[in-house]
Amino acid sequence: MSTVEIIGRGKSHYGLEHHGLTNQKAIYWNSATEVLYEEAIKRGEGLLAHDGALVVRTGRHTGRSAKDKYIVRNEESEARVWWENNAAIPQSVFDALYLRVSAYLQNRDVFVQDCYAGADPRYRVPIRVVTETAWHALFARTLFLREYDAQKLAQHVPEFTVIHVPSFLAIPEIDGTKSPTFVVLDFARKLVLIGGTHYAGEIKKSIFTLMNYVLPQRGVLSMHCSANYGKSKDDTAIFFGLSGTGKTTLSADSTRTLIGDDEHGWSDNGVFNIEGGCYAKMIRLSPVTEPEIFAATRHFGTVLENVVLDEHSRILDLDDASITENTRGAYPVTQIANMTRDGLGGIPRHIVMLTCDAFGILPPIARLTREQAMYHYISGYTAKVAGTEMGITEPVATFSACFGAPFLPLHPSVYARMLGEKITQHKVNIWLMNTGWTGGPYGVGQRMSLPYTRAILHAALDGHLDQVEYIKNPVFGFEVPVTCPGVPDSILNPRNTWEDKAAFDAQEKRLAEMFVKNFAKFESMVEPAIRAAAPRP
Repeated sequence: MSTVEIIGRGKSHYGLEHHGLTNQKAIYWNSATEVLYEEAIKRGEGLLAHDGALVVRTGRHTGRSAKDKYIVRNEESEARVWWENNAAIPQSVFDALYLRVSAYLQNRDVFVQDCYAGADPRYRVPIRVVTETAWHALFARTLFLREYDAQKLAQHVPEFTVIHVPSFLAIPEIDGTKSPTFVVLDFARKLVLIGGTHYAGEIKKSIFTLMNYVLPQRGVLSMHCSANYGKSKDDTAIFFGLSGTGKTTLSADSTRTLIGDDEHGWSDNGVFNIEGGCYAKMIRLSPVTEPEIFAATRHFGTVLENVVLDEHSRILDLDDASITENTRGAYPVTQIANMTRDGLGGIPRHIVMLTCDAFGILPPIARLTREQAMYHYISGYTAKVAGTEMGITEPVATFSACFGAPFLPLHPSVYARMLGEKITQHKVNIWLMNTGWTGGPYGVGQRMSLPYTRAILHAALDGHLDQVEYIKNPVFGFEVPVTCPGVPDSILNPRNTWEDKAAFDAQEKRLAEMFVKNFAKFESMVEPAIRAAAPRP
């Protein structure tokens, strides 16, 4: 048997043989960012951009492959998983695929990163990412929480492990998959297999799905949200929303301290970041309106996916969407100047539910009651933005429970019940914000102005909107402010922004009917007061 070459000084005593992986050619174990840069460039995986970012391409997969994600159906998952939302795969099929992946990795170089998910030490989950490419190892090192203590790294035992083989293609007739691409989670073996796609977001969201399974069982609400705080951690705000609704952009605010941009837990002690990095959309970033994120594209340690650059000058073109609208950047949260290094916040004072309304009906901000908040949280209305998933080329209206159904292994009622209890206990202010269209639907109106959105958000968080007059929307029932500092009064009521008022009324009625139709499948699980918060077409 050949001797495996171990490269790096961060090897854990818990070897890859515990994952069924043997006879590797070389193992790059917890390699530093600089080493991973060198290996990625040497292996032709990416190019070094002007100012230091690593630019990579993900091939034909430039977004998540939602239809290729599976959960193994076994004794561990059978009674817990929300099977109406998650595709099942038999244990025997997974085991056979696992053997083929293990065989594939023999006599190959692999890269291992031992990290954590969860900034709060009380709820932290040790994880391991094993991948065949240097740049995906750098992505994992960037997105998850690092361990800097060499002695602790040597004792690292992962609770969950991701085995990532983007160049390995499944054979559907043999492997029981729908396509050559697969993302399979086995909660019993605490293992994830990813193959057939180079899109790094699959690694990130697999770990998030695992945390959405683990944390509620430990009494912690897991959330698809960003979070920040004002002058103190007692002024924490969380921002729910799907990709493209503004979670990252709005939470990266120079006047507030960033906790994290996408995934958090809410325990009895407060909010904590699940990750150690940010994964932001890069397309058409502006140094004026998004200075913090824009600056991250000019840093060593940032990984840019499918961003166009000139191969001679190595200058980035963030406006070029010729590869995909879903250009992405992964960067350590430490690259945001006003961030908290401990990843911890307080009990939220504000909950902001972000939606990208492609119909142009919802107002830029509305105040919600607890019951309305629960209704909108379970509904999770937004629009899938171009490029976020395969096959999506323009915004499409969708409902995604808890603003993150693709990542929910448990039934939405589990997360909704926990959120409702916290809202009641802590008397949280709740806002619905539309970052989508105004003046008409997609194709007719225009996207909400980001400076106006920021001004409205600041007014909500600093208390200015507590002092203004509100009017009740006759269809949706929420309250809309009549005035807001820093923005024209005319944009606050979306009906005023439409030239054809009759067309607005008809569109509002249709959207309300969509809400009611979608919520029908959840009615039996909620209290009457939440059902009564439904819009009235």
